[in-house]
Amino acid sequence: MIHFSQHIKSFITKPLLLASATMAVCAPAMASDMKPGEGVKVTPIFSTVLEERFRGQIAIDGLEALGYDVQEPKETAYATMFLALSNGDADFTVHMWNKLHDTFYQRSGGDDTIMKVGVVMPGVLQGYQIDKKTADKYHITSLADLKDPKIAKLFDINGDGKADLTGCNPGWGCELVIDHEIKAYGLEKTVTQDRGSYFALMADTITRYKQGKPVLFYTWSPQWIGGVLKVGEDTTWLSVPYTDLPGGKNDVVTTFQGKNLGFAVDEVMAVVNKDFAKKNPAAVAFLSQFQITPKAESIENLQMRNGEKSLADIKRHARDWIKAHQQEYDSWLAAARKAAKE
Repeated sequence: MIHFSQHIKSFITKPLLLASATMAVCAPAMASDMKPGEGVKVTPIFSTVLEERFRGQIAIDGLEALGYDVQEPKETAYATMFLALSNGDADFTVHMWNKLHDTFYQRSGGDDTIMKVGVVMPGVLQGYQIDKKTADKYHITSLADLKDPKIAKLFDINGDGKADLTGCNPGWGCELVIDHEIKAYGLEKTVTQDRGSYFALMADTITRYKQGKPVLFYTWSPQWIGGVLKVGEDTTWLSVPYTDLPGGKNDVVTTFQGKNLGFAVDEVMAVVNKDFAKKNPAAVAFLSQFQITPKAESIENLQMRNGEKSLADIKRHARDWIKAHQQEYDSWLAAARKAAKE
């Protein structure tokens, strides 16, 4: 009986050991299928605009779900961002305005060293706005109306007789376009771009608006400004006489709802380092699928404006967005995992 029980024990144990060994071999393979980026460090690079971190955080969460070890994002000016991607100092961004930042993209090596892999956000807008009250009272519809010194003086803040246009941070693409258009439309004598920290400048602009004073400013969508100063209710877009952009690329669409805004109707792109892309098809596939709406980012930015602006808040906003779009998000992950096998 002893020999028989030992025989039975041996008979049972061997298949169990074999099964255990098989499972041990399969488990890493299964993990690899679900997490094709396991063991790979990824360095994002984003703009210094905290309001743009929301879309970046969704991208980070997606890459981490694929197993990538995503490093703390580098933050820098847009022009520097593309140089870092080109040199391999960073691997990806989700912050390229396709047309607005084209000069930065080309000067950094363009398609030779970096590549656009997907539209993160379609239908983004930029342009000039004034308060609706002043627009209606003085029949102001175009930026060119500010050639009239009397009209321009309505927006004079510092007492020099010229309109003060709340503009952009030095080094932003919009700063270059505004300077170019002021010259192109013959407004040098009547309009000055106030440049600096955009959101600090806009805080002052909103205060002036609430005091009942005329305001003139550059803005874009998506972001929280449109939730505080609502187009059609508080403000109105100004048109420009004709399209005249730096570099002479004037065949782009700049018209929105019948108005020429003077800036290309644009899309935000995901851009990656080309060498990184060759080695990481799963990351490229995810970033090529990943997309959110301008409205979603504007809503999140308004949450930040209302006090939920810590990094922990933004990470929570990203998780909430993912939960609300789980099926779509999971399809992006599935496409990424499939790409890793091909």
